[in-house]
Amino acid sequence: MASNEETRQAVRAYVDYLRDLGVYDLYRRADIRPLGEPDPAPVQAAIHARAPELVAAKPIVPSQPPLLEIPPPPPVSVPSYRAQESLIAPRPVSFDQLAPLPAERIAPAAKAEALQAIFDVIGDCTRCPLAYGGRRKIVFADGDPNAQLMFVGEGPGADEDTQGIPFVGKAGQLLNNMIHAMGLQREQVYIANVVKCRPPANRTPEYVEASTCSPFLLEQIDVVQPKVIVALGATAATYLLGVKQSLASLRGHWYTARGAKIAVTYHPAYLLRDPRQKGEAWKDLQRVMAELGLKAPGKA
Repeated sequence: MASNEETRQAVRAYVDYLRDLGVYDLYRRADIRPLGEPDPAPVQAAIHARAPELVAAKPIVPSQPPLLEIPPPPPVSVPSYRAQESLIAPRPVSFDQLAPLPAERIAPAAKAEALQAIFDVIGDCTRCPLAYGGRRKIVFADGDPNAQLMFVGEGPGADEDTQGIPFVGKAGQLLNNMIHAMGLQREQVYIANVVKCRPPANRTPEYVEASTCSPFLLEQIDVVQPKVIVALGATAATYLLGVKQSLASLRGHWYTARGAKIAVTYHPAYLLRDPRQKGEAWKDLQRVMAELGLKAPGKA
């Protein structure tokens, strides 16, 4: 009998094969669930109702044998999957386009319970290939459900994957310092990522992975109702805003999504690699502080 690791590798190889064929929606089929997984909870049904285009199953059309024996075409050079993805995968859309704002807002006292309901819906998620890439824990979020300020990163790293909490490694320590410099404690903000599972080797999440996980982040934002969201890095900005531009062109401007104002700055992991940009990141955070009426510690 094959071991768990052998089974995981076999599944991953089959996933890669399907993706090479351009199959992107396998993990979003509404009628496909692993054996033993319960029916979606009410919160998931709400997510599906508000973002049907992300979960609608595509009909599978059985192939028909050719009427004539046509010789196969000569072999051609086919680019790798990663080279084709930018041509095949749809461009991200903004969170405002994914679903309308909820008609009723969650009361402050009920936000923690509502967030727990979303976490329960995620469960031991197998909706995208990240589930088979060596993930240890689902990294949901951390912080105050009633926070006015929310930070959104790209995805968990090794430390986060071990502890199940976002931003607890070296990049997380730097983020804590950034939060303290703004006159806040980590417990006063809300922190989440575009994807809840660690991408292998900390690579950038692929379109199918990020778009599969985005409805859960959208629900988190709708529950917390932050006044300002700070997008940490280009990936977070891409999926929140639905634009694919350089970080340099996105910084220094205000954007909106889900009723919140959005600022874009460098990811703490990038600042660890290039500390020269810390001053620029501080400029971005100062704009956020002015918007929220915050003052740096020690300043009257």
